[in-house]
Amino acid sequence: MEIGISTFVETTPDVETGRVISHAQRIREVVEEIVLADKVGLDIFGVGEHHRKDYAASSPAVILAAAASQTKSIRLTSAVSVLSSADPVRVFQDFATVDAISNGRAEIMAGRGSFIESFPLFGYDLHDYDELFEEKLDLLLKITESENVTWSGKHRPSINGLGVYPRPVQNPLPVWIGSGGNSESVVRAGLLGLPLVLAIIGGSPRQFAPLVQLYKKAAANAGHNIMKLPVTSHSHGFIAETTNVAVEKFFPPTQQAMNVLGRERGWGPYTRDTFNRSRSLEGALYVGDPQTVADKIIHLRKNVGITRFMLHVPVGTMPHDDVMRAIELLGKEVAPLVREEVARWEAEQQDN
Repeated sequence: MEIGISTFVETTPDVETGRVISHAQRIREVVEEIVLADKVGLDIFGVGEHHRKDYAASSPAVILAAAASQTKSIRLTSAVSVLSSADPVRVFQDFATVDAISNGRAEIMAGRGSFIESFPLFGYDLHDYDELFEEKLDLLLKITESENVTWSGKHRPSINGLGVYPRPVQNPLPVWIGSGGNSESVVRAGLLGLPLVLAIIGGSPRQFAPLVQLYKKAAANAGHNIMKLPVTSHSHGFIAETTNVAVEKFFPPTQQAMNVLGRERGWGPYTRDTFNRSRSLEGALYVGDPQTVADKIIHLRKNVGITRFMLHVPVGTMPHDDVMRAIELLGKEVAPLVREEVARWEAEQQDN
């Protein structure tokens, strides 16, 4: 069971002061967060790509590269790379470079992205949303498989036997598929034999269990070894010494951030009741003291089949020290509890 962190490098207004820190400061803070995550033994850190004022990470690979030279063991991934509006050659080159700096710890999490700002920015038509992703994923996978690439498509100029460099330390460079829970996307990942990331940020995580089974069925039918195909959950949360402290620190910025997105997308208001329901055992919010969060991750592993858990923190802007403490608690207290119980449970499953 792998455990880690993801972030969108938020630069939203502080809920108490209204102050907005600079993109530069927040990027430097995230590098510090990655270094700490490595020191406390976490397995993975992901940085999500966005192209808007309230998120500072338009280039996750550059941030990950800055942390790569200061870390030893932690794996470094996008979360996600918006492949539909990117050039797959450049995405591969960027992460192959991170892989070189980190000596084989880079990953690409490829997705359509739930935000659409990058499409007009880079001159793509949203009517081609699905087609762009399928075509560019095809090219990216060809580049990971072969040094010299011959490829043609509709939305990008063809490549005729050209080499793509640098080549990564890992062969092939890992590519994961990020999904918000669409059955077509999980089937595609299964058919391709690619590891899957599910954004479990609402409702009951148990609702994703059928999607995990659908993914594994598609993979098995395509001849892939499902034992070698991990499944990740990307879920919001926060950890503090006590559950009450975690709740009181995390709710206000989360409410603010979710209501901003809600107004953009036509959602209803994010209330305290919504928050409290989501942090129950059957909810998708991982907020509390270390034991509470560990119990929820273990519950997710046993009932949904998740083999990697990524805690997304913060959701809105929070003090850097609070985020650092949450990362420390996840690595030093939550992760050991989860790994011990999952190992015990898996051994018991094998005996039965």
